[in-house]
Amino acid sequence: MPKHASSPAPALTGVIQPVRIGFIPLADCAPLLVAGSRDLFRKHGVRVELSCEVGWATIREKLLYGQVDAAHAIAGLALAMRMGISSPPSPVVAPFVFNLHGDAITLSRDLWNRGVRDAASLKKLIRSTTSRRLTFGMVSRYASHHFLLRRWLISGGIHPGQDVRIVALPPTQMAANLAAGLIDGYCVGEPWNSVAVEKGAGWVVATSEQLAPGHPEKALIMGGAFITRHRDQAQAVINALRESCAFCDAPENRPEVVKVLAGSGFFNGCESMLKKSLIGPFDPGTGQNWDASSFHIFHRREANEPTSERGRWLLDEFIAHGLILPAQRADAAASLRDCWTSGALYFPEAPAAAPKPVSKPKKRKPLAHA
Repeated sequence: MPKHASSPAPALTGVIQPVRIGFIPLADCAPLLVAGSRDLFRKHGVRVELSCEVGWATIREKLLYGQVDAAHAIAGLALAMRMGISSPPSPVVAPFVFNLHGDAITLSRDLWNRGVRDAASLKKLIRSTTSRRLTFGMVSRYASHHFLLRRWLISGGIHPGQDVRIVALPPTQMAANLAAGLIDGYCVGEPWNSVAVEKGAGWVVATSEQLAPGHPEKALIMGGAFITRHRDQAQAVINALRESCAFCDAPENRPEVVKVLAGSGFFNGCESMLKKSLIGPFDPGTGQNWDASSFHIFHRREANEPTSERGRWLLDEFIAHGLILPAQRADAAASLRDCWTSGALYFPEAPAAAPKPVSKPKKRKPLAHA
């Protein structure tokens, strides 16, 4: 797998160094790769160097120490880094959202063969099996994957951390660990669910669209120092990605999106698997295909805006799953306002809505479709 890929644009006048953007090879990194393929970064006056990373911990460290200027990252990472959870506090910002949805929960074929069909039947199996504790993978404690997996388990009466083990693994290693029997299931982004289905190692029990409609998935996270020093370049990156997201979201463009991803060298011949969630139908490995029209939302429903509603969802999930104490809500909300907000705060000329205050919702409910 090649380590670096660059926008094909030649050097531009007045730009000394390219903007370094880290990413993980997932279907929802499509706007980055498509922007490079379609020369959109050059069109908007910026050079970009993409750096393919192993996992979200590496993304966090490289953002923290300035080894990348920005990253395609799990949305919750911005709040975690601002608050100094598991790392020194860092003034990162997330002025742009790549996509809504994009994840799924995959269980082993062995669990299917033992009668598991949902969280409730998994609970029955756990009660009747005492030989070992089942293990499930997710990509990061701050990721929607973790929140969705825990909520799905809880819906069946399963206590995460007591009835089952939850471990963090890089997205690209999930399917291989499942096939080897090292884990019993996981929540991850595509195509790593479809890879397990294709190999006969797993089946999909639920998608993130089904579990939390409208949830923010990946965001563009930028270092605060980078934005301060290179405001024009930062805005140009956002403008290029916004145009790319609009292109990626159009159904008629999805075949080209798949070809760009498959031809990038980052997906090891996964073209058929990439098609399942980006074009559809989505094959969960259960004998009945699912509609994939909203599996990935790159631009519809104002997907690219880090709205206060989406910010509240992140904050509530951090509190619900013990990453932030309820007593810290006010401080966390202030950190969220500083990092998870419309690009207009940093780029007044940007055509984005003004940031809205983050307040505690009166009643907790899933994000509604717009």
